[in-house]
Amino acid sequence: MSTANDWNADIIAEFRANQGRVGGPFEGAPVVLVHHRGRKTGQDRVSPMMYLLDEEDPDTIYVFASKAGAPTNPDWYYNLVTAGEAEIERGTEQYPVSVVEVTGDDRDRIYAEQGSRYPGFAEYAEKTAGIRTIPVLALRRG
Repeated sequence: MSTANDWNADIIAEFRANQGRVGGPFEGAPVVLVHHRGRKTGQDRVSPMMYLLDEEDPDTIYVFASKAGAPTNPDWYYNLVTAGEAEIERGTEQYPVSVVEVTGDDRDRIYAEQGSRYPGFAEYAEKTAGIRTIPVLALRRG
């Protein structure tokens, strides 16, 4: 198991033990566990992610394929876009969601809001400027 997998496993265990709350660098931040299937391997995966709640639609959350400002998108992004659906654990609830990529002005507005709430996301956008635009995905309760 790689270090990233160990780190994710620790966050997943903490999330489940504390009704969807985690500490450390995510203390107080909204975190969701996204269940998805590897598009190449077919293996089931669970990825912890920070999210932004859609203030007008409580059944929609947004996740950000930042990969901490790396020059490439995370694998989970491709898995979710390819499948068009997933399942999430949010707090103590687990339910299916549809996956839609947000683009254009809506994407920019949503990403800017996340960056204003959590400055790390603004830093990730600076790191990827001219390399890639960090994707935003809408996960809607289905």
